[in-house]
Amino acid sequence: MKLFSHTFQILEQGLNYSSLKQKVIANNIANVDTPNFQAKDVQFRNEFHQALQAYRTDPRHFEFKGSTNKFFVTTKNDLVYNHNKNNVDLDREMSDLAQNQIYYNALVERLNGKFNSLKTVIKGGK
Repeated sequence: MKLFSHTFQILEQGLNYSSLKQKVIANNIANVDTPNFQAKDVQFRNEFHQALQAYRTDPRHFEFKGSTNKFFVTTKNDLVYNHNKNNVDLDREMSDLAQNQIYYNALVERLNGKFNSLKTVIKGGK
């Protein structure tokens, strides 16, 4: 018998992604003036959303073989914004920072809701 649903694991992976994304963004912002620094990004969200949508409703459907615990820190080499070959776009990084904060807060709220539901069940609905 499973006490917790798979949702807790997925939410935990989402929070881990958001935490790593925060560190990568902070590193990019800290190196905005560093010559030859290439901005980095974290790839995970696509796998997270695929995992949420991979529920099989029929045994004839294909099984989802993806993993939700792989994070990829990639380097953005497609653009150069400064004359010193630094490609950190401060406005973009600040926008990503705000978006990541909203994403993190949404996951925390969802996790709190799951725990509140469990607390209600434990108390017998009171």
